[in-house]
Amino acid sequence: MTAANETQSPGFAHTRAQFQQLVEDTLAIARQLGASDAGVEVSEGAGLSVSVRKGQIENVERNRDKGIGVSVYLGQRRGNASTSDFSPTALRQTVQAAFDIARFTAEDSAAGLPDVADLALGEAAERDLDLFHPWAVDAAAAAELALRCEAAAMGVDARITNSEGAAVSAQQSHFFSGNSRGFRGGYASSRHSLSVSPIAGRGKDMQRDGWYSSMRSADDLASPEAIGRYAAERALSRLKSRKIATCEVPVLFEAPVAAGLLGAYVQATSGGALYRKTTFLNDSLGQAVFPDHIDIHEDPHRLKGKGSAPFDDEGVVTRPRQVVDGGVTQGYFLSSYSARKLGMRTTGNAGGSQNLVMNSRFTRADDHLEEMLRKLHRGLFVVELMGQGVNYVTGDYSRGAAGFWVEDGRIAYPVHEITIAGHLGDMFRQIAAVGADAYTMGGKTVGSILIERMTLAGH
Repeated sequence: MTAANETQSPGFAHTRAQFQQLVEDTLAIARQLGASDAGVEVSEGAGLSVSVRKGQIENVERNRDKGIGVSVYLGQRRGNASTSDFSPTALRQTVQAAFDIARFTAEDSAAGLPDVADLALGEAAERDLDLFHPWAVDAAAAAELALRCEAAAMGVDARITNSEGAAVSAQQSHFFSGNSRGFRGGYASSRHSLSVSPIAGRGKDMQRDGWYSSMRSADDLASPEAIGRYAAERALSRLKSRKIATCEVPVLFEAPVAAGLLGAYVQATSGGALYRKTTFLNDSLGQAVFPDHIDIHEDPHRLKGKGSAPFDDEGVVTRPRQVVDGGVTQGYFLSSYSARKLGMRTTGNAGGSQNLVMNSRFTRADDHLEEMLRKLHRGLFVVELMGQGVNYVTGDYSRGAAGFWVEDGRIAYPVHEITIAGHLGDMFRQIAAVGADAYTMGGKTVGSILIERMTLAGH
């Protein structure tokens, strides 16, 4: 672990050593009460958020929270309780509450801590992934960055007429967890961001767009001026948007939007959906879900990664793996509980996926956005999706969309107020190309995605 994790860091009220002691004390109380197993997590977070609008500071918020969560097992009956009070009396009351809940909970054959063989023990729990970069920014400095970002957006063109504001966020947290099967581990992490949302046009022809940068380290954030200018250019490009007639054409998803398709695949192959049979991808292990040129890799150990973790939310060790190989599903996203429900083994994904990268074996280094538009040739280039129209049980997909109509491989004009519809299974199978314009959205990295055919509902 880094030195910052070992000692009290700026912004934190508690040290790692204090958290370790709280975990040991809580586990001891659970043992005294007669629990057969127990797990504990102690956490603390602190941060600063500043927003500005039209050259004026709007909000300055400081957040600080802490908590301790306890899971108590009586055989295969489980109880949970939590508190933000770290006093010995509160700890005992919280463990007692979890114990009492477990006593009156029905037995569940899948309940229980992870198997010892799956836990991150010793060095595996201490892997340093360079996730903690505290940002000693005060409210005045944060406001200055946000104002610079907004001013850069407003200064691009006289047609940028308004702003929904710019914001800076600096967040850091740390935790320590342990269980009665020998797992002990914890680390500190940080996440900082800078964003802006300018508005272009007047009257009936007004368009909003935005851009942001989010990183573990503030040193890696894009400059306020670059973010502002790009956000303004995006808003300007959408002026004079038109509606289009209903048709069936190829669709190119811009990289940040395409990350949502990767997220949809994760949700459809996650343990909860699988054991409840509420996904259209039931029994997809070993099946071709994508074309044979598509690979998806998971790397939980990428330094500074947004989805990086040496162990998952249960303390299970994480490992890099090939999730999809040549279009074929190689593994699901399972916690210990969902794995037991399915008669399988945990994949170390309690808490979700960790740094997924989707690639196409056809992608060349020069497959930038312009080249992807040429491959689209005639169809829709989507830059924004609206609504929640995805049914994971059936796979039906219907979302409001905005973007650009493309003719002869070139953007012809912006379009809005349309709906794109299809079936996720068909959309996955019809991925014709993935661009080299890879973008990381959260813990998912993918370039623009070209889908052979979708239905566009216009006017």
